[in-house]
Amino acid sequence: MSKTFPLVKRGVLGYSVSHVDAFIAEARVAYDNQIAGATSLTSTAIRQTSFSSEKGGYSTKHVDGALERLETAFADRERAVALATSGEAHWLEQASIKSAELAARFSREPKHMFRRAGFLVQGYAVKDVDAFASRVRGFLTEGSPLTVADVRSVTFRSSRGGYDEAQVDAVLDAVIDLLLSLGNS
Repeated sequence: MSKTFPLVKRGVLGYSVSHVDAFIAEARVAYDNQIAGATSLTSTAIRQTSFSSEKGGYSTKHVDGALERLETAFADRERAVALATSGEAHWLEQASIKSAELAARFSREPKHMFRRAGFLVQGYAVKDVDAFASRVRGFLTEGSPLTVADVRSVTFRSSRGGYDEAQVDAVLDAVIDLLLSLGNS
């Protein structure tokens, strides 16, 4: 029996084979469907997809790489549909609004860009997040280079009383949405 992705060793945790296979089958149908809006599967939904783990499951590295490529393909299609249905002026206006909202967030003072986790709660290290925020701000205000891969691959150390992880992750998702809408994959 052929598998979609390489399997990890028998005793090692990987993604659930049945869950990944079901999702990939759904994604193939959704992507092959040429009718705009006929599916609820979007690039954002793909980015937020998670799978349960099982011993001997699919390699997380290979599945995650495929999901990133799938997300980019769906975002490209979403951009093409938006341009065709709403026109370039409307699409650029929406991108400009997203960019302005993000620029306002990343223009906040260092150490005050995001909500803090509780004093005894682990969050993202403020110094790490602020350093990456500087890169994002450079992209938003000066056009400095920034790609989806840059945002996807960033990691932050944990720190007590750091930035709230959920809020930082949500804003980084919005940055990815903007980059994908602009074709900066």
